[in-house]
Amino acid sequence: MSHHIVEVENLRHVYTDGTAALQGVSFRITHGESVAIVGANGAGKSTLLLHLNGYLAPTSGKVRVGDLPLNKDTLREVRHTVGMIFQDPDDQLFMPTVYDDVAFGPFNLGLPPEEVDERVMEALTTVGVAHLKDKSPHRLSGGEKRRAAIASVLSMKPDILVMDEPSTGLDPMARRQLISLLRAFTHTKIIASHDLDMVLDLCERTIVIHGGEVKADGQTLDIFTNEALLSECHLQKPLSMQGCPVCGKG
Repeated sequence: MSHHIVEVENLRHVYTDGTAALQGVSFRITHGESVAIVGANGAGKSTLLLHLNGYLAPTSGKVRVGDLPLNKDTLREVRHTVGMIFQDPDDQLFMPTVYDDVAFGPFNLGLPPEEVDERVMEALTTVGVAHLKDKSPHRLSGGEKRRAAIASVLSMKPDILVMDEPSTGLDPMARRQLISLLRAFTHTKIIASHDLDMVLDLCERTIVIHGGEVKADGQTLDIFTNEALLSECHLQKPLSMQGCPVCGKG
């Protein structure tokens, strides 16, 4: 089995306050797919993503990455394969400089300094912020922080990229640049987002989560033209698929 494959089987997660965030979620994502996880606030998207590289443990059910069942014994290896980009870049950027943040992961792998430097500069160049390598992350703009956070994951050379609301807080140009960057990542991508126009641009497949359950799993265009499904799950069509509010035409 390819190590790029992610399988979730009957996944349930109940928080300590009794909230059942996930209720029997199952799906399989194969090598090279770009898959969106969509749903209204509170649907369970972020909880689901946090299971994909072990930040949360299931109440019941299973997560597999390639041949590895995700558990405490395989956690380190799985996190080398699955790179997680959090919704808030400040959750990932904590070192004195951008360079230090991007180098943190490779150094923890025990790589020699020359290889770490090569990985850091390659990742920073890929996301277009090599010129910011000596700056403090806390002095960056929102878009720059997002790029630095992505670089900190790319430097680990993951096979699977998992992203929680990657376009949040970006201006239109930074958002477009992010879409171009993510389109260039040819391995497996799993993206949770309210930005359904970005989903339409990037993801051939969409999984709809509602009330902690999978309500639909299929081709993105089919999902976004199913008005009954969207209404049930408190979603709306992407703006690019809605008619003009003045003339009523597409």
